[in-house]
Amino acid sequence: MTGLIRVCTVILRDGADRILTVRKRGTDWFMLPGGKPEPGETSRQAAVRECAEELSVTLDTEALRELGTFRGVAANETGREVESTVFAHPPVTVGRPAAEIEELRWLDLRADPLPTDLAPLLFGQVVPALRRKA
Repeated sequence: MTGLIRVCTVILRDGADRILTVRKRGTDWFMLPGGKPEPGETSRQAAVRECAEELSVTLDTEALRELGTFRGVAANETGREVESTVFAHPPVTVGRPAAEIEELRWLDLRADPLPTDLAPLLFGQVVPALRRKA
């Protein structure tokens, strides 16, 4: 593997305790909303900005709770790894996808089996960590 991609992502839940996943245009994998920090941005600032761009939602930086940093195979970049700082935010109303997001899908963490089109990091590390905390 060459090159590490650093991203900041957010777990957004709905009233049924499902988490929001997104699929970027031209890709097959569903992942958490978020993205790469810009120069000088903190992880929290990047997470809030990315969600505003992708979901047209306003998140409160102070309300973000860091759940951890996870590292694994990048979903859309062959031969690369991704390191994601994952935050949780209180529920917000999410409308329609924006920017590069093609599709939104709510994921029930209790689903068995889970959908097979979840990004490897989400499927292999983040969802199991969330299930353990439930």
